[in-house]
Amino acid sequence: MNSSKQASTTSMPKSSSNNKDCAGSQFVSSNSQTSKHPLTAHPVQLRINPGLVFSKPVWLALLTLLVSCVLFMTLQANGNWDFVLPFRGQKLAALMIVGYCIGVSTLLFQSLTHNPILTPALLGFDSLYILIQSLLVFFLGALNMFTSQPLLKFGIEVALMVAASLFLFRLLFNRTEHSLSRLILVGIIFGVLFRSLSNLVARLINPEDFVVIQAASFAQFNITNVHMMWLSLAICLVSAWLIWRWRFQVDVLMLGRSDAIGLGIDYQGLTLRLLVVISVLVATATAFVGPIVFLGLLVCALTNRISHSMYHSERIVLVSLVSMITLVLGQTLFERVLGMAGVLSVVIELLGGMVFIGLILKQYRKQVA
Repeated sequence: MNSSKQASTTSMPKSSSNNKDCAGSQFVSSNSQTSKHPLTAHPVQLRINPGLVFSKPVWLALLTLLVSCVLFMTLQANGNWDFVLPFRGQKLAALMIVGYCIGVSTLLFQSLTHNPILTPALLGFDSLYILIQSLLVFFLGALNMFTSQPLLKFGIEVALMVAASLFLFRLLFNRTEHSLSRLILVGIIFGVLFRSLSNLVARLINPEDFVVIQAASFAQFNITNVHMMWLSLAICLVSAWLIWRWRFQVDVLMLGRSDAIGLGIDYQGLTLRLLVVISVLVATATAFVGPIVFLGLLVCALTNRISHSMYHSERIVLVSLVSMITLVLGQTLFERVLGMAGVLSVVIELLGGMVFIGLILKQYRKQVA
């Protein structure tokens, strides 16, 4: 721990001359030079406090989130506050929990892999969740014991997904530099395997049970359970405390494996701890509302575009707020304005898929140029 603190102090200097920030850019005064954002390639000012939390984008995002929450709670209430406030309050808390889990887990995964295109969904979490639902319906039927005990079902789903991810990490992680690449490739292979098994199970069950599996294949933001919500909130608070303690070490981690090790970071241990936290957050969000593949990619792309720096003191807070705004404002639009004429998760997947294609084309143009 002493070496980690020393590394963070060494790599995050307070002065603004002749040093490098976590993205490897020259640290100079703001009126002399500008640099390119490593992921978004737009000019930013370089005299930035490494412990910066409440920057201008964070304040604007916080204000937008407050306005979105007020609209979500008050639009079309028609004076029925005794019913509206508790009911909508639970849904609002659920949306914010899911937004935090998806946004922060994707940001950490991209920081870990040094790639703005990769998401934890590549490890096959969504496919594993659908496979678990398919097997439960196949062996126990659509009306099984877990229907009356959603908290037990939630706990089993989270435990299975986290156990599967830990097995992958233990199996693949070694001292080689290509362990992360191998992890991603094996995650993609397992994702294809899980989807194929889910399709096989879907062909063996009757049409009534198949409808249950189809419903579980899309995120449902209208279904909330108080006990599941409190358990998810506890997981979020613990993970937030851990991530905030590691934020400066993650900054150093972005310098690369060799530089991070040279600065005293326990690269292998920190990587494994981050992957465990990522697995728990993604498993919690997926078991809570269902699979959301492209939400993390969408909100991280927005965060990388509007953030002032690559320091995680700012980006962790900002990506959480942006993800919450996306869910709360989107659900407000579909419920209060459009009258449930569409499904928010489908629109998010569409927009996220477009962003994914745009990022791939951008990377391709950079390689060709």
